[in-house]
Amino acid sequence: MLKVGLTGGIGSGKSTVAKGLQAKGITVVDADQIARDVVQPGESALSEIAKVFGPEVIQADGQLDRSALKKRIFSDPSAKTQLEAILHPRIRQRILEQVNNATETPYVVADIPLLVESNYPEHFDRVVVVDCTEAQQVERVKARDEMSDEQIQRIMDSQATRQQRLAAATDIIDNTGDLDSLKKQIEKLHETLLSLV
Repeated sequence: MLKVGLTGGIGSGKSTVAKGLQAKGITVVDADQIARDVVQPGESALSEIAKVFGPEVIQADGQLDRSALKKRIFSDPSAKTQLEAILHPRIRQRILEQVNNATETPYVVADIPLLVESNYPEHFDRVVVVDCTEAQQVERVKARDEMSDEQIQRIMDSQATRQQRLAAATDIIDNTGDLDSLKKQIEKLHETLLSLV
């Protein structure tokens, strides 16, 4: 089974590429979905978060209070480190389990926003980076979410640089053009990956 890691900065179009490959019947492991799953009620990560950060980060219905936790993390850098220590190993384990258990399609894609930052490349045969300019990232995120330039910049600063991502890539999708151009590149990538299986 060919294992493919897919990444790109916020607003790069990574999700569009993942959906395009999924539409071709390819298994896509979604790291963001796994990150949401590991903090569901009944999960060990949630009880550990409650233990470390206190009951005020858990809502009355037992769900994680994301905004309360976010406030804590932004006001206290050590809190972010504590949270990452709880979540990252669990998320990594689940991503790799799902990648290793995927057998129903010719190749499997793991859509991981922090693939480069979290040292995932060694687990994949190919690393696909969806690339565009930083100005395009800001423009696209603003069109999609109600975020200020400052908030977007803060997220971009916490991610790998464009150069770091490109250095880790075996395949690059250039998303500086229009949707048609992106679709053609998804098609070409799919053909390339099938030829390697």
